[in-house]
Amino acid sequence: MNKKSGEKTLFASVLMSSPGPLVLGIALIFGRSSTQLADFIRRTIELVAIIVSWLVFKITKDTKDITKERKQSLERITNQTVGFTLCLSGITILFITLTSYSSEKGNVIPGLIIALLGVVVNSWFWIRYNKLNKEDSNKIYQAQGKLYGAKALVDSCVAIALALIVIAPNAPITYYIDIGGSMVVALYMALSGAVTLLKKDEKILLSDK
Repeated sequence: MNKKSGEKTLFASVLMSSPGPLVLGIALIFGRSSTQLADFIRRTIELVAIIVSWLVFKITKDTKDITKERKQSLERITNQTVGFTLCLSGITILFITLTSYSSEKGNVIPGLIIALLGVVVNSWFWIRYNKLNKEDSNKIYQAQGKLYGAKALVDSCVAIALALIVIAPNAPITYYIDIGGSMVVALYMALSGAVTLLKKDEKILLSDK
């Protein structure tokens, strides 16, 4: 029963994460905040990582005769792909932040709304995955719990940065707030990717069950 509940939670994660990149992508047409652009890239990459985790979970749950070696192979490929993508995204965000900054922010309210919703939704998923892991210890629950805890924290930083831009768009400090917000996202992506790659030989996605 717990596995069925876990699969539903993972699928819900995919559904709840999908609108973010779409809304922010449209918002970027009207807003030029570095933080908002960085958040769009982050959410897109995280959505890919969540979809991969969901697919891996389904394969290992639905395939009754899957071997331990096959599980390990899937885990290595998944972790290396996600880790490399996270690192590359972090570097890309940092490059965009330092080379394409615009003093004209435009409309960042869509990004702010998404970030605020992200704090609430990601906090709920963080609590949910930790609860599932306590009921039935599973490495994929542990990984998703850590991911959503980090997502909630970064969303808080993004929300603060964008809120200050909305409140005081022309204040001199806004420049540093916007740059700082995007750099927090960039460092988060790069460090998350590095940790994932360094742990590529550990069971951080799949259960040995």
